[in-house]
Amino acid sequence: MTKHSDPQKTRIIVCDDLAPVALEVFRKRGFEPEIRTGMSEDELAEAVIGADALVVRSATKITRRIFEASDKLKVVGRAGVGVDNVDCEAATERGVVVMNTPTGNSTTTAELAISLLCSLARHIPRANSIVRGGSWKKSGLVGTELTGKTLGVVGMGRIGRIVADRGLGLRMKVVGFDPYLQEDSSPVKGVDLMSLDELLQCSDFISLHVPLTDATRNLLSWDKIALMKKGSRLINASRGGVVDEEAVLDALEEGRMAGAAFDVLADEPPGADHPLVTRDDVIVTPHLGASSTEAQLTVAIDVATQISDFLLKGVAMNAVNAPAMQPEVLHELAPFLLLAEKLGRFLAQRIGGPIRKAELTVGGDIARHDVKHLKLAFMVGVLRESLVESDVNFVNAPGLAQERGLRILVSEEEEPIYRLGQIKIRASMRAGGPSHLVMGTVFGRELRFVRIDGVHLDLPPSGPILLTRHRDRPGVVGTLGTILGAAGVNIQRIELDPPGGESGDLSSGFLSLDEEPPSDVIEKIAELDMMEEVQVIRL
Repeated sequence: MTKHSDPQKTRIIVCDDLAPVALEVFRKRGFEPEIRTGMSEDELAEAVIGADALVVRSATKITRRIFEASDKLKVVGRAGVGVDNVDCEAATERGVVVMNTPTGNSTTTAELAISLLCSLARHIPRANSIVRGGSWKKSGLVGTELTGKTLGVVGMGRIGRIVADRGLGLRMKVVGFDPYLQEDSSPVKGVDLMSLDELLQCSDFISLHVPLTDATRNLLSWDKIALMKKGSRLINASRGGVVDEEAVLDALEEGRMAGAAFDVLADEPPGADHPLVTRDDVIVTPHLGASSTEAQLTVAIDVATQISDFLLKGVAMNAVNAPAMQPEVLHELAPFLLLAEKLGRFLAQRIGGPIRKAELTVGGDIARHDVKHLKLAFMVGVLRESLVESDVNFVNAPGLAQERGLRILVSEEEEPIYRLGQIKIRASMRAGGPSHLVMGTVFGRELRFVRIDGVHLDLPPSGPILLTRHRDRPGVVGTLGTILGAAGVNIQRIELDPPGGESGDLSSGFLSLDEEPPSDVIEKIAELDMMEEVQVIRL
């Protein structure tokens, strides 16, 4: 827990436009925030000297350089959900807490999905356009009632649950799908959980609320859309890319789907000739999810309240990068917290489904600290790969893990290989089922994966990693290099495991890349005769 601050001696810099009510929250707590919007990186690097807190929205970038320039920075608060504009790793290394305001836009985003649903049912955008064009004809505008219809909610996270609740309020039958929840433990009373195929076959309206990951990319593909009930309607207010847009167009043209609404697209903004934009049976809005007066006010009040509580009481609500602890302990544990989170992210992607059981073994000097912090960091890493909302933090992770049936057993390594510390985790989708193991350590303050399943290696866990399982033949590395090189993708590092043991003649490859290869390049690699498995892990 941080040392309490004297409001009169505390500097809080507001870097982006913030609702005035947030400034009043600070002042009522005894702080006088400095308004310094529109600063360049050079200006911010100078201004941050002597500052205790920074407040941002999405415009200002808090880079590693800013953290390195700071001398007493304690907290960065983001008025909103995403923290892509903050270098969270650099923050953790410097003992700076990064917090967001995850709940402020939940209702707004959910209500947008319901608005799109109602608009689809009654052709409201098209009717408005016809009237504005000088016509008063109802031809082609016959809609459908919502009462008694089935709403399928794909992804029962925070926003999906609100959508489900609103659907029940409209007297719809609501069903849900979430692979990370047990089918007998629905989080919303009156909503039955079922498989995705079952949901698609019975739903009149389908609303998507899932993250964009390898597992959900084109989740609604040609095959899945073919299962949809004839005349059904689709709403996507989650992430572009979770729907195969060409498959949707095909279903609309054939009359199998009655309509679709998109607040997000795979490529934003779309061109004027985008085939979805030009159709009368499709509604497209410009990523309005969090755009409401109430949401902007709420996140502004939340960030001011959270920063004030942290500075005055040491309470770190919605911390996205580290649990609250003494700064000197955080400084020592910081690289291992990052390591544990990356181990979680790796395993969640490698397994490709809901992790139910994990065995976490800690060894070395770090074991003398409370290992619950490392357990929490691992939880956060796993859950951030499975939830659409970017609100997983060190406060709510235990509850989310319990809800999703994630059990983590912790033990201590009696004879660790690395004196300073090591973390080894074996995870599976079910007890007694197939599992994967990954182990990491820290050299200086540099993270390393040193074992993946039976492969011993020295791999920095950063950027995209191309994982392969291939038959050991001459020229494999050269072929991979040629394909990636032709696509302009540089290989930073290669770790290979020779065949043998249970793998027979199969060898494992781990290639650290400068950038993620396009999907067609991955497909080309997967089609090679010697290739058994190809996967891109994003760290």
